[in-house]
Amino acid sequence: MINNGFMNKVYGWMSLGLLLTAVTSFVVLSSRPLLEIIFGNVWIYYGLLILEILVVIFLSAAINKMSASMAQATFILYSILNGLSLSVIFLVYTGSSIATVFIITAGMFALISAYGQVTKRDLTSVGSFAFMGLIGIILASIVNMFFHSDKASLVISYIGVVVFVALTAYDSQKIKMIGAAVEPGSDVEKKASVIGALQLYLDFINLFLDLLRIMGGRRK
Repeated sequence: MINNGFMNKVYGWMSLGLLLTAVTSFVVLSSRPLLEIIFGNVWIYYGLLILEILVVIFLSAAINKMSASMAQATFILYSILNGLSLSVIFLVYTGSSIATVFIITAGMFALISAYGQVTKRDLTSVGSFAFMGLIGIILASIVNMFFHSDKASLVISYIGVVVFVALTAYDSQKIKMIGAAVEPGSDVEKKASVIGALQLYLDFINLFLDLLRIMGGRRK
């Protein structure tokens, strides 16, 4: 049985995270000093990316030891940090193409996530396949950083769409099962909703970025 209250909390936190990311990106975009600080020094930009990874690792690894409020605050922090780094897309792609791809991503995500919740098929094998694909994407992306191949980047993006579609369905099913097992209103449920939101947030953002690389119109 689907715990609708739990799933509403998951999607609520995810939506809040996306909103904070978008607002942060717009703030950075409208501030020349912030743009110069973040993108004027490559070490600051990559340092920001590393910090984001560390925050995700911290939240995922320490979730059982921290309070629900701490988990929520950490998720909010990550959403804001991600907004700082993602503001670069507004410098690369046109605003209309970003909006179009976001709407497409939202529609795809909603359908796939709904499928993951209602299907009776066990998606564990799909999740395992997608996770292996994710590792391959990460390795291929690291290698391509040295070759700067546009064709390779496009191929990686197409594969990324498939991988994150699969992960969205798998994560949605897994989160639904977790929601059915936790006690409503408990701290465990609150923390589980944050972790669930983080997983779906990451799926959404990565699906959006891959679609943007494929379909986005670049500024001239």
